[in-house]
Amino acid sequence: MARAHKVVSLVIFLWGTLFLAAAQEVASGKTPEVATRGPAETLYLKLRSVGLDRAKVYRVREASLERSKLHISLDDGTIAFTEAVDGHITGAFFVGYGEVLVIPPNKMERASVALFTGSAILEETFSSAYFRFNDDVLAELQPYLRPAEDPAAFVAQWGTTVRSLGEGDALRLLFSLVDAPQSAQNDFGGHLLHAYIHGNKLGTFDARYDSLLQEQVEVGQHKQINGEDYYDVWASFAVPVPGSSSDSTARQAEADETTNTALDVSSYKIQAHIKPVKDLEARATLNISALQNTGRVLLFELSRMLRLNAVLADGHPVEFIHNQAVEGSHLAKKGNDIVAVILPSPLQKGQKLELTFDYAGSVLSEAANGLLYVGDRGTWYPNLGFAMASFRLEFHYPAAWTLVATGHRADSKVAGSEQTSTWVTTRPVPVAGFNLGKYSQTISQAGKVEINTYATPNVERGFPGVVSLADSIPPLLPTPPIGPQPRVTRALPITPPAPSPSSNTQMVGGTSAHALEFYERYFGPYPYGELAITQMPGRVSQGWPGLIFLSSYAFLTPEEKGKVQPNAVQRLLSDQVIAHETAHQWWGDLVNWYSYRDQWIMEGLANYSALMLLEEHDPAKFRLAMQAYHDELIGKTGKGRPLMDAGPVTLGFRLSSSEFPSGYESVCYGRGTWLFHMLRTMMRDGQEKAGSKKPLPLENEPFVRALQKLRKNYEDKAITTSDLMHVFESELPESLWYEGHKSLDWFYDAWVNGNAIPSIEIKDLKFADKGKTTTVTGTLVQHDATDTLVTAVPLYASIGGKEVFIKRVFAEGEETLFRISAPAGTRKVVVDPEHTLLTRTK
Repeated sequence: MARAHKVVSLVIFLWGTLFLAAAQEVASGKTPEVATRGPAETLYLKLRSVGLDRAKVYRVREASLERSKLHISLDDGTIAFTEAVDGHITGAFFVGYGEVLVIPPNKMERASVALFTGSAILEETFSSAYFRFNDDVLAELQPYLRPAEDPAAFVAQWGTTVRSLGEGDALRLLFSLVDAPQSAQNDFGGHLLHAYIHGNKLGTFDARYDSLLQEQVEVGQHKQINGEDYYDVWASFAVPVPGSSSDSTARQAEADETTNTALDVSSYKIQAHIKPVKDLEARATLNISALQNTGRVLLFELSRMLRLNAVLADGHPVEFIHNQAVEGSHLAKKGNDIVAVILPSPLQKGQKLELTFDYAGSVLSEAANGLLYVGDRGTWYPNLGFAMASFRLEFHYPAAWTLVATGHRADSKVAGSEQTSTWVTTRPVPVAGFNLGKYSQTISQAGKVEINTYATPNVERGFPGVVSLADSIPPLLPTPPIGPQPRVTRALPITPPAPSPSSNTQMVGGTSAHALEFYERYFGPYPYGELAITQMPGRVSQGWPGLIFLSSYAFLTPEEKGKVQPNAVQRLLSDQVIAHETAHQWWGDLVNWYSYRDQWIMEGLANYSALMLLEEHDPAKFRLAMQAYHDELIGKTGKGRPLMDAGPVTLGFRLSSSEFPSGYESVCYGRGTWLFHMLRTMMRDGQEKAGSKKPLPLENEPFVRALQKLRKNYEDKAITTSDLMHVFESELPESLWYEGHKSLDWFYDAWVNGNAIPSIEIKDLKFADKGKTTTVTGTLVQHDATDTLVTAVPLYASIGGKEVFIKRVFAEGEETLFRISAPAGTRKVVVDPEHTLLTRTK
């Protein structure tokens, strides 16, 4: 059975995208697409355009709204409440003097707030604010309210503003109000307070409390920089569990998230008619089970290039709303919108439901003659996030084209000018996709696995060279990373004749086969039976289960690559794309990530797996690649700040912001890769004996044993960062037990949830010979580090021009005294000569 682990994350995305001031939608004339008007739609439209009520305008003094860690004071001013919608007051507009206070519960979130506001605590006065809520705020504030002097003038002045802002939370409020009777008993609607605040120093920003979300408190700000939309999430966190340490709640929150599942989509059956070059018409049938009692509103993602014609629930038409995602939001950056399906009645735990969606649109793009792609136009079928499910895909398309899809091709036939192919997955997969083109095909073999590689004779129009380091590494996701798009780099023209990807398909297939054999040897059998690789326009490559969309760049010969990417180190990194995407068949497809805070695992691990393969046949190039990631992290942006300051890997898509547009790629790929390298090398050192001259075979390394456990224990499942740490802890050598505990909490807290890159030196060395050994004492110094940064530092004795490993010593904070035994006659000790630590001393 598929797990619904992504439902909560999807709801976070959907409601988070409605977090921005929606006035920009009004200005652009955007409206939602709805089914034939029904009661839910009528309610929704009222919520979008609700105005102020002249009969509910008051003077307010010394009042406050308290929602866990979100504190809002209304010290003195005028407040007007909105008109009732279906008997519920859902908003209020305040003008006067107020203050908002948010104290993040942990260091990571405090650092994030400081990045955007200059202070670790959000404490801002404001002159106006618009509130949306689904509980009785009027009754809550009643003791502090007095009649206003001129209600009509206040409503006339602010009414238009309120109506424009009303759109942002309409769908979230619909979710509450459509089940108002049930909500009173079952709390389906949760508790919402969303404040659009005009701060006196920070400008307009959002502060929200929503009890239905895993991270109930969030504050952030919409910004536009050089014409690009961003939404900077200043802080987002779960309310700390009572009695727990505020800095130790993250791992517990991850473990608790599984209790928030609601729906399980066990299977998809999709029939799609493709009319090149752009149009797709499809019917998708989803078999759903309720894992707990739910409300009537179900939320889905769907490409903004597609439009719904009908939704059926168990064969009967139901209401739906196709809501335009706000520009600059995380959902819009993915190319998706929101679909709300309104059922006739709530679902009960264990109830089965068949939902059918009919939709169509221009979701494909033509990049060149015979080269089509869905690309960054979002998900082509309604989904609840990347939960595991089985798929049966039936495609109808012109006979002159070749279609490749997720799964095994179970049937294929041609009738006149149309051909039909059916694709069936042999095991649950998190996502399904297809590609269409006028391809040439070659076949490669990796053991029992057949690899089919497809490419056209053409590269896309205006084919660019990839120049920046971050841009040279393709994202792993089935859709491009959420958050702001990567920076645009200067394109280097290709001199005629243009390259022909179809002439290099055998090389591409062979490279993937070599990587697949390596991964099978160390990570376990390939999970999908067969593998297809197709050409993909642009710089982005994508790893889907059993199907890789590979950038046209990867099909170039070394000579052709040299013309478009003259920098040898950047070319080296981008040369890993085939092995990188092949690794995602294990890390990202077979084993999936749980939430945005865990996405880095799959990115970093697929990247490091490719580099392990590189290291096996060319250690020097491996070191160059690791150095390049290091240099990228400490390199400064146009604003003069190092990219490491974007934050820790566990911020996920939040790393890309107006301050660090490429933060996601640089941190998740760069630091994520280094984190796995640090884990691997310290675990290897912990198992080796001091003075050992023979390195451990790769298959005997505890790091590899941990990855084998990761694959075995979590295949077809999602993993959290906490789960990952527990897997590595199970193989942690005793010499790496910090303070006597078999735990990686120190690594999780300081390295995974931190962003420090220290420099480490050794001082005050003293040597005392004692028979066959020499006792060494000294001090390890960590510069540019927090007081709690713990690092397992490898120390080597330098004897006769050779460096011999002694042991790993835990350095904590700025200075740590140590005492170790070294080989007899040692008079020099070196810190990390093999460069296994992410430090500034490279």
